[in-house]
Parts: sequence; structure tokens; C-alpha cells
Amino acid sequence: MNPVLYGSLVVLTTLLMGSSFAIGKIGLDYVSPLLLVGCRFTLAGLLMALWVRNMPFPKTLQGWTRVLLIGFLQTAGVMGCIFLSLRTITAAESSILTFLNPLLVVILSTWLLGTKYRPSQWLGVLIGFIGVAITLGFHLQWSTGTLWGLGAAIFWSLGTLSIKKWGADLHVWVLTAFQMLFGGLLLLLMAVTLETPKLIVTPTSVFIILWLAIMASIVQFAGWFYLLAKGDPGKTSAFLFLAPFFGVLSGWLLLGEKVEWYVYLGGALIFSGIFLVNWTVAKPKPASA
Repeated sequence: MNPVLYGSLVVLTTLLMGSSFAIGKIGLDYVSPLLLVGCRFTLAGLLMALWVRNMPFPKTLQGWTRVLLIGFLQTAGVMGCIFLSLRTITAAESSILTFLNPLLVVILSTWLLGTKYRPSQWLGVLIGFIGVAITLGFHLQWSTGTLWGLGAAIFWSLGTLSIKKWGADLHVWVLTAFQMLFGGLLLLLMAVTLETPKLIVTPTSVFIILWLAIMASIVQFAGWFYLLAKGDPGKTSAFLFLAPFFGVLSGWLLLGEKVEWYVYLGGALIFSGIFLVNWTVAKPKPASA
């Protein structure tokens, strides 16, 4: 792939991932958390479902059940926890906690799937968790939002493992569309049963919902999957650490959130840990005869 195009897509997709935390926090002034994220992914799922209508759908009940479960973990669980966390912690803190998921994937895949990892990857896990301790420990308190942020990372890691286990049997775009749709519908159900729904319709709130649904969901997923398909997945995934950086930056630019020095230190360690976990070492080419 052209290096300029590759770099541009990496920046675009991780920027959309990270900035969605700050934009979502602004949206909470107009829409209650679960209703906001439910509208976002139901709309995104419907639009993508129309696009993939001629692609191969799952042919068995088991296939649809797996899509539904992935939607529960990857969309309802992750996004529900993120937007609930934003009620009590900053967008920067929520993004850092959520993007712990690559570190948790190493632990859970070793435990649940028996996957083997290199010493450098385990070092990345250790460095990442030290970073979390520094980022949160200096606050001297654990708010409800902190627990929701950690919950988002756990749900994301479980969703990643589910996709790794079942994704090969499902068309990637069909899976993306319907897991967002199922997850979005579940979030709407949760919104009317678990919270008091709030919806203030203004041009700003409509713009935020459309931005989150189209740019931060459809465009983000499409760009990221394209990068994974065209480049080396291991090396591409290493750039995921840019997302929490953009989360911190957008929280500062859009919300005026103050970022303390220890958040920078803890965040740097987390990014380093994620980098070590994801980066793959190129194997030496065999010498020609």
C-alpha cells in the first residue's frame, strides 16, 4: 500500500476512535448515555445493513447467535460502559482505560484459548498495568466511572476473542453491520429500562448523533478493516495506541479538560505496553542458495 495512504488512514481511523470520547461527552448534554449510544449504533447498523444486503449472510441459527453475542460484547457492552463512564470521569481517562483492551486480550487469550506469547508481549502487559496504576492511583479515589471504563476494556477484549474464534466463518462486513445493529437495539432497550431517557433535539445534538454514527462508526470500521486487510495485522494493530492519545488531545481541545502530569506518565506507559503487545518482530529471510 502507498505509504502516504497508509499513514493517512492510520491517523484518520485512530483520530475518529479517540475523538469520539470527547464528542460523546458533549452529546451527554442533550441525550442520556445509553440512548445516545443506542441511537448511534442502531443508525450505523441500519445504514451498513443496506450496504451489505447482497453479501452472504449467516445460514444457520448458530451463525446469527454468534453475531448477536458479538454485538452484545463489542457494541452494547463496550459502548454502554464508555458512555456511562463519561458521566463521572473525563474523556481522557475513559479513553485510556478503554484502550487497555489489547493488554487484556493477551491475558484472556492465554487463559481461555491457550495462546502463546513472547516475553516482550508479557513485558508489555506488565508495563501497561503499571501505567494504569499510575494514571489512577494519584487520584486517591476510584469513582463509578473508573469501573465503567475498566468494564469497557473487559467487554472489548472478550469481543475481540469472540471475533478471533468465530470471525473466519462470517463475512466481515455482514458481521460488522449486524453486530452494530443488534448491539444498538440492545442499547435502546437498556435505555428505556435502565435509565430515564433524555433527548433534547437541537441541530447540535442531531449533528453529534450523525457524526458518531457515520464518521466514528461506519467510516472508522471501514478504514480500520481496510488497513488490517491490506497491511500486516500485527504491525497495524500497534498503531492502536494512537487512539487514547487522540482521546486525551480532543478532551483538552473540545472540553478544556485539564491533564495532570501523572496522566501523561501513566498514559505513556500504557501506550508503550500496548505497543510491545502488538508489535511483531520480522522473521529473517532464509539465505538464497
